[in-house]
Amino acid sequence: MSLQSGKKLDMLHGSMADKILIFALPLAASSILQQLFNAVDVAVVGRFASSQAQAAVGSNGPLINLLLNLFIGISVGANVVIANYIGRGEQKRIRNAVHTAMLVASISGIFLLFLGIFVARPLLTLMNTPEDVIEYAVVYLRIYFLGMPFIMIYNFGAAILRSMGDTKRPLYCLILSGVVNAALNLLLVIRFHMDAAGVGIATVAANIINAVLVLYFLLHEQEPFRLEPGKLKIHKQEFFYMLRIGIPAGLQSMVFSFANVCIQSVLNGYGSDAVAGSAVALNFEYFSYFVVSAFNQATVTFTSQNYGAGQYDRCRKVYRLAMTMSVLASGALSLSFLGGRRFFISLFTDTPAVAEYAAQRMLRLMAWYFILNSYEISGSALRGLGYSMTPAVITVFGTCVLRLVWAFTVCKRFTGFGMLMNVYPLSWIVTGIAMVAAYLVIRQKALKRV
Repeated sequence: MSLQSGKKLDMLHGSMADKILIFALPLAASSILQQLFNAVDVAVVGRFASSQAQAAVGSNGPLINLLLNLFIGISVGANVVIANYIGRGEQKRIRNAVHTAMLVASISGIFLLFLGIFVARPLLTLMNTPEDVIEYAVVYLRIYFLGMPFIMIYNFGAAILRSMGDTKRPLYCLILSGVVNAALNLLLVIRFHMDAAGVGIATVAANIINAVLVLYFLLHEQEPFRLEPGKLKIHKQEFFYMLRIGIPAGLQSMVFSFANVCIQSVLNGYGSDAVAGSAVALNFEYFSYFVVSAFNQATVTFTSQNYGAGQYDRCRKVYRLAMTMSVLASGALSLSFLGGRRFFISLFTDTPAVAEYAAQRMLRLMAWYFILNSYEISGSALRGLGYSMTPAVITVFGTCVLRLVWAFTVCKRFTGFGMLMNVYPLSWIVTGIAMVAAYLVIRQKALKRV
């Protein structure tokens, strides 16, 4: 049986520009749709509850990511491993990797459930969360982590589907779950006055739907991708291969999130209006970032398959095409948000102080957002070639360390919300220069046979 039949996208033959778009656009739509429904969370509590509840829901992202990203990194490792095996035509190893990935998903989800519940209050306290926000934030975070097993099952299951080029079915999952999420938000917050708790419950319900749907797809998938619960097992070779790729990616994201948590702790010192305003602006940054992320995943998957098949010239072409498309798409979207910032902010809040903080953040970040591609796409290309530690180290020092130094030295001397925001474009430029240079050097070594 051909591994490129059915719903699978043939990444090894023919033109690539159209296939990268076919892969990336549903993925971008999935993430943007998910963020739209997350934005509904922030908008609903801002409009129908309070700015404190809005701050609690909107500002928990860095902390959630800190606890979550190691395992999301391992799901990236699963994507790379399976895509590489597809390129090499190794059906048995694909089957082993699928069952290993889903067992890891289940175990990590249960672990994160208990971890999140127990550390919510201590970590929020360490982050200097404002007193009028912390109770809302603790409740929201604990409810959110009740859905963690379902989040892990969806993320690992979607990684398996994407490794074969299927980005449409994860989109279908998010459409249905997102509609449920939005409807429950409106019901629980407006009708039952449950503020942050209602948003948390709606999010858990949406995550359960995502997990059930992706499990259904995998249980009915063709061999060697079909999930058979009786065959769930940790296969050592596939497991350690996933860890070799996934742990550096996950640790990079964790350290990245730790830096953002530290910045959030500084931001919290400006009060709940600043926290809420930053949370509003962050929604639009997420929209632009998810376009970059879609081309990221296209880069790593296309590169992994073609590298596994020994088609090195196509690996170079993937990088050029994905970089160009992502710069154009993410740049256009971020500039659109920047130009219409007053209108977009008004969808989330009618509190003047919150709106002003949101506008400040957008002015200082959105014009530079296209620079993210320089290190995101380059780092994904390196992971596709099997080099996961290098982009992790560069990101840790170029982005995370720089942000921490800025937050706790420069911002101590030159105070102000705007000065804190300046670190983002600065860190993007520094990290981008280093990552592109590393990719060009390593590519010469990895693809030297061509």
